[in-house]
Amino acid sequence: MNSRPPMWKCDKIIPSELDAGHASIEELMNALESAGWEGRDVFHIQMAIEEAVVNAIEHGNKRDASKQVHVVFVVDRDSAEMTVTDQGEGFDHQNVADPTEEDRLDQPRGRGVLLIRELMSEAHYNPKGNSVWMRKVRSKDEPEASY
Repeated sequence: MNSRPPMWKCDKIIPSELDAGHASIEELMNALESAGWEGRDVFHIQMAIEEAVVNAIEHGNKRDASKQVHVVFVVDRDSAEMTVTDQGEGFDHQNVADPTEEDRLDQPRGRGVLLIRELMSEAHYNPKGNSVWMRKVRSKDEPEASY
C-alpha cells in the first residue's frame, strides 16, 4: 500500500457461520467495485477470499459457534489486501501436497492453498497456519477507474 489512506477498510470479527462469511465477502466485492476494480482481478480476489474465509470457518474453526474469524480488508485503486484469521489449531501450510499431482487429482484437500497462491500477487501464512495475508495488485491490462 502507499502512504495515502485506503479508499476502504473493514476490520471485524465474524461468527464461524458461512452466511456471515459470505456477507463480509460481499462487502469486499462492493468496495472493489466502488474503487473501480473489475474483470479478472475481481474474479481472482473473489475466488481467493472465498477459499480463505470458508476454510477458516469450516477447517480452522470447524464451524464451532464459540469461535470467530477475524477479517481485515483494505482496498485502494492499485491494490487490495486481505487477512483472514481463525481460532483453530492451524495447519502446516508449507507441506501441503500438490493437488495437481497425478495421484492426488481426486483428493479434495490442498486446492484452496494452491488457488490462493496462484490467484493473488502475494500470499503468506503465519507460522501457526491459522492466518493468511493476501495482496492483489491491479493488473496493468485492467482499466483503472477515473476520478
